[in-house]
Amino acid sequence: PELRRKSASFLTSLGFAGYAIGGLSLGEPKALTQAMVEETVALLPEDKPRYLMGVGSPEDIVKGVDRGVDIFDSAFPTQIARKGAILTWRGRFNIRNSTYSQVGDPIDPDCDCYTCRNFSVAYLHHLFRCEELLAYRLTTLHSLSFMNNLMNKIRGAIINGTFNSFRDSFLANYRSSDEKLRLTQR
Repeated sequence: PELRRKSASFLTSLGFAGYAIGGLSLGEPKALTQAMVEETVALLPEDKPRYLMGVGSPEDIVKGVDRGVDIFDSAFPTQIARKGAILTWRGRFNIRNSTYSQVGDPIDPDCDCYTCRNFSVAYLHHLFRCEELLAYRLTTLHSLSFMNNLMNKIRGAIINGTFNSFRDSFLANYRSSDEKLRLTQR
């Protein structure tokens, strides 16, 4: 924390157009990451963009925005998609699980991505079980679409002054992965 304070003090004195927060989300517990983000953001100017490097799970993005972060980038959605993790508004699930072998519905009937418009959960499950390369492409398309939709909803909630309500509703309905699963799907 002390080095972050010194760094923030020095960098803000230089008057950059924005500030990056890095060196987090590298395997440390989420609670520590969130505490460091909160502490670091408080040291940075509110009128300049604050960029959180490498943090990309839906719940971490919502919590990051709540703490004052403006910009994110991460390979998270594509990395987990290639491992069979599917992002939904209810949380993340593993398409490889046999539970999904008979589900004839799309991942999300309200999603307008190519994957959800054209393929069932059971078909995606089949593609992963057969190690068909199309599986990775289709789940990646859905994950990127989900993240775009999430960011659009966050922006809309901020503009409408309803972000706190959106945050509470999202976090109440989004089932976070346990720590062990989260680390294996990175």
